[in-house]
Amino acid sequence: MILLPGLLFILWGGAARCLGEDGGFTFDGDLRHFAVTTNTVYIATEEKLYQLNHDLTLVHSLTLRGILKGGNQQPDDVSFYRVSETASWNATFKVNVLLPFVENDTLISCGVIDKECGYCEVLDLKNISNLVHRESIQVGPLRSSNASVAVLVNLKKNPTQDTYILTGVQQHQHNTEQSSCTSNIQTVNLQNTVEKQAGGIFSLNDDQLTPSIRSKGDVEFVDGFQISSTMYLLSNVLSAAKSNNVRLIWLEGKTSKTQTYRSLRGATLSVSEAGGEGNRLLASSVIPGGPSVLWSGLFSVDGGQSNTELLVFDISPDLTGEDDSDPDFCSVCPEKTSVTKPKTLKPKAVLFRQNYMTSVLAVRQKAWMVFFIGTGDGQLIKLAVDKDYHTACPMVLYRANDDRQVFPKILLDPVDHKHVYVPFQNQMKRVPVSKCSMYTNVQECWSAQDPHCVWCGSKSRCTFEDDCTDSDWVSIPDDHQHKIVSYKVEKEPTGQIKLNIQTHLTVGQSTLSRFACQFSASSSELCSRSGPPPLFPQCTCIFSDSRLPAEGLGVSVRIRVGKTHFLEQLTLTICSNIRGPPSSVLCQQCIRAGCGWSKNSCSWANQGVINDSVCQTMESGMNFSRPVISSITPSVVSFYGRNHAVLSGQNLRDVTRVRMTVDTDCTPQESPVWNNTGVNLTFHIPRTDGKGVVKVCALLPDGGCHGNTKITYKSSPSCTKIVPSSSWVSGKREITLMGSHLDFVEGVTHSHAPQRVRPPGSSSYQNLTYDTPAAENSQRTFTSTVFLRVANETLSCSDKITYYPDPEFTGFSPIRIGDDVRITIEKKADKLEMTEAELSVWGDQEGKQYPCIMKSKKTTNEIEHFICEIKNTSKTNFQKIMIKYGEKSVELQLKSSGLLLILLVLLLIPFIIIMVVFVYRRKQNQLTAKMNRLMEDLELDIRNDIRQGFVDLQTEKADLMENVGAIPFLDYKHFASRIFFPKSEHLMMLCIKDIGQDAEKVQLDECCQGLSKLIQDQLFLTSMVHALEEQKSFTIEDKCVLASLLTVALHGNLSYLTEMMEVLLKDLMQQNSNAQPKLLLRRTESTVEKLLTNWMSICLYGFLRESVGQHLFLMVSALAQQIAKGPVDCVTEKALYTLSEDWLLWQAQDFSSLKLKVLFAVGSDGEVSEPLEVNALNCDTVEQVKEKILSTFKAKFGFPYNTPLRDVCIEYEKDGLFVPLQEVDASSEVIGEVTMLNTLKHYKVPDGATIKVLSRKAHPPLSPQGSVKDDENFSGKYFHLIDPDIVEDQRKNPERKKLKLKEVHLTKLLSTKVAVHSFVENLFKSIWGMPHSRAPHAVKYFFNFLDTQADNMKITDPDVLHIWKTNSLPLRFWVNILKNPQFVFDMEKTPHLDGCLSVIAQAFMDSFSLSETQLGKHAPTNKLLYAKDIPKFKQDVKAYYKQIRDQPPITDSEFKAFLQEESKKHENEFNEAAVLRELYKFIQRYFTEIREKLDQNGAPTELTEQLHHLKNLFDGLKSCTWN
Repeated sequence: MILLPGLLFILWGGAARCLGEDGGFTFDGDLRHFAVTTNTVYIATEEKLYQLNHDLTLVHSLTLRGILKGGNQQPDDVSFYRVSETASWNATFKVNVLLPFVENDTLISCGVIDKECGYCEVLDLKNISNLVHRESIQVGPLRSSNASVAVLVNLKKNPTQDTYILTGVQQHQHNTEQSSCTSNIQTVNLQNTVEKQAGGIFSLNDDQLTPSIRSKGDVEFVDGFQISSTMYLLSNVLSAAKSNNVRLIWLEGKTSKTQTYRSLRGATLSVSEAGGEGNRLLASSVIPGGPSVLWSGLFSVDGGQSNTELLVFDISPDLTGEDDSDPDFCSVCPEKTSVTKPKTLKPKAVLFRQNYMTSVLAVRQKAWMVFFIGTGDGQLIKLAVDKDYHTACPMVLYRANDDRQVFPKILLDPVDHKHVYVPFQNQMKRVPVSKCSMYTNVQECWSAQDPHCVWCGSKSRCTFEDDCTDSDWVSIPDDHQHKIVSYKVEKEPTGQIKLNIQTHLTVGQSTLSRFACQFSASSSELCSRSGPPPLFPQCTCIFSDSRLPAEGLGVSVRIRVGKTHFLEQLTLTICSNIRGPPSSVLCQQCIRAGCGWSKNSCSWANQGVINDSVCQTMESGMNFSRPVISSITPSVVSFYGRNHAVLSGQNLRDVTRVRMTVDTDCTPQESPVWNNTGVNLTFHIPRTDGKGVVKVCALLPDGGCHGNTKITYKSSPSCTKIVPSSSWVSGKREITLMGSHLDFVEGVTHSHAPQRVRPPGSSSYQNLTYDTPAAENSQRTFTSTVFLRVANETLSCSDKITYYPDPEFTGFSPIRIGDDVRITIEKKADKLEMTEAELSVWGDQEGKQYPCIMKSKKTTNEIEHFICEIKNTSKTNFQKIMIKYGEKSVELQLKSSGLLLILLVLLLIPFIIIMVVFVYRRKQNQLTAKMNRLMEDLELDIRNDIRQGFVDLQTEKADLMENVGAIPFLDYKHFASRIFFPKSEHLMMLCIKDIGQDAEKVQLDECCQGLSKLIQDQLFLTSMVHALEEQKSFTIEDKCVLASLLTVALHGNLSYLTEMMEVLLKDLMQQNSNAQPKLLLRRTESTVEKLLTNWMSICLYGFLRESVGQHLFLMVSALAQQIAKGPVDCVTEKALYTLSEDWLLWQAQDFSSLKLKVLFAVGSDGEVSEPLEVNALNCDTVEQVKEKILSTFKAKFGFPYNTPLRDVCIEYEKDGLFVPLQEVDASSEVIGEVTMLNTLKHYKVPDGATIKVLSRKAHPPLSPQGSVKDDENFSGKYFHLIDPDIVEDQRKNPERKKLKLKEVHLTKLLSTKVAVHSFVENLFKSIWGMPHSRAPHAVKYFFNFLDTQADNMKITDPDVLHIWKTNSLPLRFWVNILKNPQFVFDMEKTPHLDGCLSVIAQAFMDSFSLSETQLGKHAPTNKLLYAKDIPKFKQDVKAYYKQIRDQPPITDSEFKAFLQEESKKHENEFNEAAVLRELYKFIQRYFTEIREKLDQNGAPTELTEQLHHLKNLFDGLKSCTWN
């Protein structure tokens, strides 16, 4: 024995095997063993050992492959070493014993290495990769472990118990195989589990002896377990007469192994009255609980696997007989000669019969026994049995689609007791023990007869009992009942009627006291007050017989149990009034009415029998012929059922339905019949949850059901291979599907033609043939999914079939060979792999056809040759042949002779030359005429374009604005944040975010207050700004952010902010004074320049909103409307009407305006609104039409439509029907590989057409599609008005071939300018306007500041001052607003709109220019467009500047009051603390440089100390989220 550390193990996860979506774990190799502890599952397969959590998630896996080392002298001395899966290996460890030893925290795994010697490993229970012990020793069988058992048992050892391994090893007396390894293993053995036990770990010894139990015949063990101190072993023993006996042996756990063996006693389990010989035990499970030991076994009745039964035995040990005297097993065999016939145990009940049962697990749930049964065809069946062994209807918990077998051991999940582990060949399933949640009401929950389910009154759902926390629940009773409520009607001696109501329920503790019944008839109380009070589970109503009329009385009974309510509707009748000739129908009517049956008549319940079993022996009383069923076709189907089954027999004329019963306790399924001829009838076989046999009988009108035929349900069909895997598009190629259960298939369909069901040509279990459907109107290659039709289900094949164009035959050549003619047919090579069997060929001679018998096929790279022969014919000159494949016939003409062709060509050459000359001259004349026509058309087109441009220019009216609704101004904080941080969404949101008031941020405020105080110091602030700007790493973007952070931080003190800006501006002017003073404030290259922009934005916000905002919004709206008046290319966004040449759509085709009547869907019942008139163009795409509709809606009503654009879909009324309009559909024009977006012209929508607007959510379209603009390659895949760059031949539309010249359409720029000019003029006037003859305070104050600085710097050039003012106000503020209206309004700016605004902004800035620009014919259009207006604008600007200069100066106190008012107006609108924290990040990054700058500037010590104190405060906040 060698003890090695766990590090010698190599842990291999292997090919990723993981938890499946359906709660299953798939593993490598076939399953050998599995075991379960408190929260872990261990699985041993042929290749690996797995450790899983209880929910089957992988924890560890260990390879069982390795190499052997050592053992040169003795094979059982070798050592096994694991290797990686990629390394070479020479040995496999096959695990035959897998035992979790929980008390010792170890996992015992034993088996054999390559059929040689026994080998054991003891692993760490919590981590199987840790090796505790290993040894070459045999524990359990050396070969297959299927017929051997191993279990941990305890023996009495004073003062404690010792644990041992009890093994039952399969024995075959005729097996002569000898192992090279030594072993003392016998039939039954006890081996040690730990080293401290006598003899060491795995030892068989007991006080220097090696005791065991031997067998006298062939033994196969099935199960073993220990209850209390008794051990049980169950086996199949082959007797001397070669018949099988099922044997049980008991062993008592004594103080030693020898005494334990000698306590051997046995019994034989008798399955039938005949003694049970020939029966085999297949699987077993103890039924827990109860004083007696109840045990369930799965038995094979005929010795095979098909006919199986589940039986219950009482196997409580009988310790009265003589020990160690069993006929089949012995402990001291040579010494014992007397043999006692063992006791015979008979079953207490046969619970269930079903074919191919393989495994069973029994559990107790309240008073019920619940059995989980695995089958050989992949099912897990749940069977509930009450204390009287009455079974409820079995239910299928899991059903595999195929016939995989459940292995003979099922175990319960010990963590929640709500799942069972179901093992298959290479997969473990974790299946819930119940499907409670599928039952939606209390009636369904009760009718399921599932002991695991209760109806929880507080939650109003069916659930597990422990999930109903307040114990307010109801469940099924302890015994099997058919109805939740039963009743009986009795007559008292006093003449009163007594109605007894019995509820068949089990209830929770809190529910018992809350039980009540309420009886009512005709909306009035029924019961007298003399009746007894309700006492669960019964309530009684006593009433006068005068209340019960002869025709009967309808009674409503309301029952309350806790929070659960029932309503039972009863019809009470005077029992003696149910009369007629005695029959089963009358008897059942009597019992159903709550009466009793006595002496062939109906009486009160207390005077007769109230059980309907009394009716079953009676005749029906109706004169129907008894039907006889002889056959059902088909009688074997899949669990999906079968349509149009035929039942044959005799006397079927009166049959109304066919009844199918799975089990006597299950509600039968019934199917109506038709085409009933008396000897045949047709019906549908319904689908079922499980697989197995159901009984079938024919139902008569009297309720009698006759006949005893069976239908077998099996697995569903599956298709795994298609041969051949291709078809020609014309269809009818014979295809063979391969798979399983294909004989159940009723039809085959393809995904491209789902309505065309192809019937199977022939079918068997593994193969099915059918003919493919044609692919109409398609000559392209595509794949199609094959579907199998089984009853009402459609199942897809795993493979697909590929459709190729039809084969192309190019010619044939006949050759005579003896009396026969051989024909060689040529076909272009393709991917169809056509065989000669798929071709039929006939030679055609003067209308008579001669069959050609196919012989062979030869293939080259380009040509396939099919060779056939026409037998015994004198005809040789076949000029054509007929070829048939599938449904298609092809006629092929004979290729002409080569020599004849040459002669013909020579004769034709002179004629061809003459013809060529004639055609050439004719074509030349035609081309000249065509060219002249084209030139005329081109000239006409250009004239028309120029004339149209001129007409547009002269007739352009400023009728753009009808109603723009309320102007969507942004509030101040959003306006300011967009100006301050145009490139940082994060900072934009940060500066307006609300601040919480938790304790951590109060502490943080101390830091912020310190920083706020520090930046209020002018010396510190200027030093900090200069220090940061001197750093090379401090970028222009950083300068802008710093300026904006300072703006927000000092927003509450605008006076101080203004002072600081002036100081910094003076410093900047001093830097530029010697260089280029005209460049001052031209660009944003310093902090103060951005600070100036922000300052202007703050001070001019009121003026912007009150005086300029409306004109700006009207100008932008007018521009957008003008753009939309003409064609706009949806892909490039270029438009015919624009201000920017770069955005001019000069390629636009002719278009016309349309007026559409638009209806809006209201509600979901088809109602529509009053029509709204919307202007559109016939060249608009569907998306553009939607935009115009929503825009018109908003303009008309002043508020937007309640559905966003992407959720709107539109339909066009055509011939009384509404046709959906889509951006792209099957009818879209495709040029090359680019698709044209659908337009109104494409859909032929006329002027005045009706369009309906729907919401996708309220009216989902038939083919839902998102916007094509969501496609990443939108501009590459689609086009609208601008043609893609492709070959001219591919364009079919002559309109698209017209030559278009960009220069012709430049007039559109001018017409657009004319349309919006008044709005532009009004906007410019509002900007340089002077309300009340006074400029805004900030403008006057700042221009005075610039004047003062110019005087101080001795600048006398008026141009410099003009440029300073222009750079500070129009350039720094107004241009920013003009180009970015989204800073002021809640709107989106398109790239096209941005281009147009840039032209207007350029004209605005040109108005402030001092230089005179000379424009020529090559000048840019954006300069030429406003060239005539600029001089007038310049005069306005000069007057504006003069008015400001002449205006009385604003006093400091007046301006300070203005600033204080602005600060107060926007108080608490910004997150000052967050901004200060961002500001500190700059101080932290450049702390040293700032401190040095302070020292250079002679800052006082207090200021430096204040800076250091601030740093310490912030450094102390290491845990803050912002840090």
